[in-house]
Amino acid sequence: MGYFYLSIAILMEAVAMTALKTGGFSKFIPTFIMATAYGLSFYCMLLALKTIPMGITYAIWAGVGIILIAIVGFLRFQETPDFPAIVGMFLILIGVIVIRVFSQTSIH
Repeated sequence: MGYFYLSIAILMEAVAMTALKTGGFSKFIPTFIMATAYGLSFYCMLLALKTIPMGITYAIWAGVGIILIAIVGFLRFQETPDFPAIVGMFLILIGVIVIRVFSQTSIH
Protein backbone atom coordinates (compact mmCIF):
# COMPACT_ATOMS: atom_id res chain seq x y z
CA MET A 1 0.00 0.00 0.00
CA GLY A 2 2.98 2.29 0.61
CA TYR A 3 3.91 2.45 -3.06
CA PHE A 4 0.30 3.23 -3.97
CA TYR A 5 0.38 6.25 -1.64
CA LEU A 6 3.80 7.22 -2.96
CA SER A 7 2.55 7.18 -6.56
CA ILE A 8 -0.40 9.41 -5.58
CA ALA A 9 2.06 11.76 -3.84
CA ILE A 10 4.14 11.96 -7.03
CA LEU A 11 1.08 12.65 -9.20
CA MET A 12 -0.12 15.37 -6.82
CA GLU A 13 3.32 16.98 -6.90
CA ALA A 14 3.10 17.11 -10.69
CA VAL A 15 -0.37 18.68 -10.51
CA ALA A 16 0.88 21.23 -7.98
CA MET A 17 3.93 22.18 -10.03
CA THR A 18 1.83 22.50 -13.19
CA ALA A 19 -0.61 24.78 -11.37
CA LEU A 20 2.29 26.83 -10.02
CA LYS A 21 3.70 27.27 -13.53
CA THR A 22 0.24 28.13 -14.90
CA GLY A 23 -0.67 30.89 -12.48
CA GLY A 24 2.10 31.46 -10.01
CA PHE A 25 0.60 33.21 -7.02
CA SER A 26 -1.17 35.80 -9.17
CA LYS A 27 -4.32 33.78 -9.96
CA PHE A 28 -6.59 32.30 -7.28
CA ILE A 29 -7.63 29.02 -8.94
CA PRO A 30 -4.12 27.81 -9.90
CA THR A 31 -2.83 28.87 -6.47
CA PHE A 32 -5.65 26.95 -4.74
CA ILE A 33 -4.98 23.87 -6.90
CA MET A 34 -1.27 24.13 -6.17
CA ALA A 35 -1.74 24.40 -2.40
CA THR A 36 -4.31 21.60 -2.30
CA ALA A 37 -2.22 19.27 -4.47
CA TYR A 38 0.93 19.87 -2.41
CA GLY A 39 -1.09 19.20 0.76
CA LEU A 40 -2.37 15.92 -0.68
CA SER A 41 1.11 15.06 -1.92
CA PHE A 42 2.67 15.45 1.51
CA TYR A 43 -0.21 13.64 3.20
CA CYS A 44 0.17 10.68 0.84
CA MET A 45 3.93 10.76 1.38
CA LEU A 46 3.26 10.60 5.13
CA LEU A 47 1.14 7.49 4.56
CA ALA A 48 3.88 5.97 2.40
CA LEU A 49 6.42 6.60 5.17
CA LYS A 50 4.55 4.14 7.38
CA THR A 51 5.86 1.24 5.29
CA ILE A 52 8.73 2.63 3.19
CA PRO A 53 11.93 4.06 4.73
CA MET A 54 12.27 7.85 4.58
CA GLY A 55 15.34 7.95 2.33
CA ILE A 56 13.82 5.56 -0.17
CA THR A 57 10.49 7.40 -0.14
CA TYR A 58 12.10 10.76 -0.78
CA ALA A 59 14.48 9.44 -3.44
CA ILE A 60 11.65 7.90 -5.44
CA TRP A 61 9.33 10.89 -4.89
CA ALA A 62 11.96 13.35 -6.07
CA GLY A 63 13.36 11.24 -8.89
CA VAL A 64 10.10 10.20 -10.48
CA GLY A 65 8.69 13.68 -9.82
CA ILE A 66 11.55 15.27 -11.78
CA ILE A 67 10.92 13.03 -14.76
CA LEU A 68 7.14 13.47 -14.64
CA ILE A 69 7.45 17.26 -14.40
CA ALA A 70 9.86 17.25 -17.36
CA ILE A 71 7.31 15.29 -19.40
CA VAL A 72 4.51 17.69 -18.40
CA GLY A 73 6.76 20.64 -19.23
CA PHE A 74 7.45 19.21 -22.65
CA LEU A 75 3.82 18.34 -23.45
CA ARG A 76 2.05 21.33 -21.88
CA PHE A 77 4.57 24.18 -22.03
CA GLN A 78 6.78 23.13 -24.98
CA GLU A 79 9.86 23.09 -22.72
CA THR A 80 12.30 20.82 -24.52
CA PRO A 81 15.16 19.48 -22.38
CA ASP A 82 18.57 19.37 -24.03
CA PHE A 83 20.62 16.20 -24.38
CA PRO A 84 22.52 16.49 -21.05
CA ALA A 85 19.19 17.01 -19.23
CA ILE A 86 17.74 13.92 -20.88
CA VAL A 87 20.82 11.87 -19.96
CA GLY A 88 20.61 13.14 -16.37
CA MET A 89 16.94 12.23 -16.10
CA PHE A 90 17.68 8.81 -17.57
CA LEU A 91 20.32 8.28 -14.88
CA ILE A 92 17.79 9.33 -12.22
CA LEU A 93 15.33 6.79 -13.61
CA ILE A 94 18.01 4.08 -13.52
CA GLY A 95 18.72 5.04 -9.89
CA VAL A 96 15.04 4.71 -8.96
CA ILE A 97 14.87 1.31 -10.66
CA VAL A 98 18.00 0.13 -8.84
CA ILE A 99 16.53 1.24 -5.51
CA ARG A 100 13.18 -0.41 -6.19
CA VAL A 101 14.51 -3.69 -7.59
CA PHE A 102 17.76 -4.31 -5.71
CA SER A 103 17.62 -2.42 -2.40
CA GLN A 104 16.94 -4.49 0.68
CA THR A 105 15.74 -1.37 2.52
CA SER A 106 12.93 -0.55 0.10
CA ILE A 107 10.27 -1.97 2.46
CA HIS A 108 10.30 -2.46 6.25
